[in-house]
Order: sequence, then C-alpha cells, then structure tokens
Amino acid sequence: MGVKTDKFIIKFFYGFGLLTFIIGIAIFRPVPIVAESKAIVQTGVVDHIYEGGENDVVIRLQGHQRRYYINRGLENGLEIQNLRDRLIGNEVVIKYPKYWTPLDWNNTIRHMSKLEFEGEVLFNELK
Repeated sequence: MGVKTDKFIIKFFYGFGLLTFIIGIAIFRPVPIVAESKAIVQTGVVDHIYEGGENDVVIRLQGHQRRYYINRGLENGLEIQNLRDRLIGNEVVIKYPKYWTPLDWNNTIRHMSKLEFEGEVLFNELK
C-alpha cells in the first residue's frame, strides 16, 4: 500500500468514528422534560391501551397512527386494566415534548409527558 492509501484509510476510519459518535448521541440522548407551556397538546378518544417495552404504558387514539407511551408507567403505579376501564372510548388530553430521534424518524411513537382525563391528571412529568 502506498502513503496516499494509508492516509485515506486513516481519514475514512476517523470520519466513520465521528459519524458513529454523532449518531450515538442522537439515539441515546434522553427525552427532554419541558415546561407545560412548551409541550405539544393532543386531544382524542382512546382506542387501545397496552403494555409495551420495559413496563411502558402505550395509548393509541382513534383515527391516529401515532402512539403515545408513558415510560416505565407500570413501575410508577399505573395499571393497564384500570386505565382501560377508565379511558377506552373516552376523550383524553395528552401532552408531549417536541423532539426527534433516528430510532423513530417518522414520529410514530411519542413519549407522553402528561395524561389528563376529565380534568384529572393521571400522569405528569412536566416542569
């Protein structure tokens, strides 16, 4: 191998390493906890509630492709059956932060920061 080839290989690996590092930061950065005034508000009728991920509570609204999840909701005292009994077929208010991650590039699942039903706050992690 020549000197030019060696320099190219070194630059390639440095570039690849930098790109991998940047992607890693984008993927593993935490979901931001925002002030309630900065949260996006979504209102809708609950269609389906199920457990997903690591003890997450996942909620889908009628007519919406997007799903909303409460991270570790089951570990924080929420119960799937109780939520189903109360919320399915009823309108809720969901608030969530605006953010993007390469793991969900088309925003089909959003981290829920606040869940309200009939004026009662069922979950809240907003500032």
